[in-house]
Amino acid sequence: MTPVLLSARSAALLLTDWRVATDAPAYEALSDALRVLVIDGRVPLGARLPAERGLADALGVSRTTVANAYARLRSDGFLTSVRGSGSVVRLPRELAGRPDPERLGGVVDGGLLDLRKAALHAAPGVAEAIDRAVRHVPAALAGIGYDTVGDPGLRAAVAARYTERGLPTDPSQIVVTIGAQHAIALLARVLVRRGDAVLVESPTYPHAHEAFREAGGRLVGVPVDARTGWDAAALETTLRRAAPAVAYVMPELHNPTGATMSAETRRLLLSVAASVGTVVVADETMGELRIDGEASAPLAAADPDGTSVVMIGSAAKVFWGGLRIGWVRAAPALLQRLLRARPTGDLGTPVLDQLVARELVPRTAAVLEARRATLRDGRDEVVAALRTRLPEWDVPSPAGGLTTWVGLGRPVSSALVLAARAEGVVLASGGVFGPDGGFERFLRVPFTMGPSDRGRLVDVLGRAWARVGGEATGTRGSLAAVV
Repeated sequence: MTPVLLSARSAALLLTDWRVATDAPAYEALSDALRVLVIDGRVPLGARLPAERGLADALGVSRTTVANAYARLRSDGFLTSVRGSGSVVRLPRELAGRPDPERLGGVVDGGLLDLRKAALHAAPGVAEAIDRAVRHVPAALAGIGYDTVGDPGLRAAVAARYTERGLPTDPSQIVVTIGAQHAIALLARVLVRRGDAVLVESPTYPHAHEAFREAGGRLVGVPVDARTGWDAAALETTLRRAAPAVAYVMPELHNPTGATMSAETRRLLLSVAASVGTVVVADETMGELRIDGEASAPLAAADPDGTSVVMIGSAAKVFWGGLRIGWVRAAPALLQRLLRARPTGDLGTPVLDQLVARELVPRTAAVLEARRATLRDGRDEVVAALRTRLPEWDVPSPAGGLTTWVGLGRPVSSALVLAARAEGVVLASGGVFGPDGGFERFLRVPFTMGPSDRGRLVDVLGRAWARVGGEATGTRGSLAAVV
């Protein structure tokens, strides 16, 4: 298989802050930065790094600097030379022999506190819903089990929930998917042709921008800030200039910033998108996890003709991540296109999962009420503890969701994550959420864990910050020791 080529331009975008906050020699700083990109998952295993001269020109350094950085990575086992393929990314033997425990995308040991996925434990009532769902299995066994549309009862329950929230919906507007990520990937395959522009927020949910890239989309970003929200002027300009095929947005409790799009910005988005022929895909995976205030109506409620906004929802965040149920709400014509494209990727949503979700969705309001108290306790404790322990950080208190998007003040997020990993806590660095890298000045911190783990998290972050962020380190020892 031919290795994927990481272009010099793409590498330079990922390496924006590689010389900041370090007194190490240039080649060591560059090799450390590249090592972090590999461990962080932003440069995939098997990728071919740019030629030395090309990367040197893109970064404005000498070819010798790049050559020495590559040599150091080879010595440490992160690169191998392949005849005709240049320098190919790999993991050192001591890491590759295990099931990727050191990579942020892999499995970690049971003793570690894994906070890469912001998620709650199963909601009260899930076990009982499973018991009730099992009673319906004999009737389900009368069918063949391949279901690409969705259980009628579940579709009716999802439609009723949208209607309760101010968006009148018929079950014919719903297709059930294998979680929200499956819905995103399916929409990307259907709506995006190779070379199409796709508007995404920056930062954004990483597996979404990966799905749109996989479909051949050319990503164009619009800034979102935890405190000020969306840059409306940039949003309008990007829509008009790029005329993207799709605009993927998270207007309610955005992941990772926690921001909620204002009514004015929602109207602007829909108006301009309609004028340039852009399909707006609104991901509400976090949308109902509000802690403070009232939730907005779903974005499609402001869509005049009801056809240009596609809604994505999920049972995972509200009920349980192990319940792999998502859905798409869209015009029937688009749903038919999804159903025609679906068999190349899957042959239907698991029936038992649907039966369980059918029992749970009508109880969403009650479950959210219980979740709200738990999330408020977690948010308030983690935010207060971080503000006390690390007063130099900017720690927002989001109105909902599962995380806070912390401003570190220095571009050391990946190094901080590696240092925390050495202390037994696994987090995703800010760069994971950037469609084109960046965000090394930010860290997504979940507040979904129990009280004892909240204290452990803050203690570990305090010690990790003292090692890599609280002083101008950046030397070989500060990073390589935790890899």
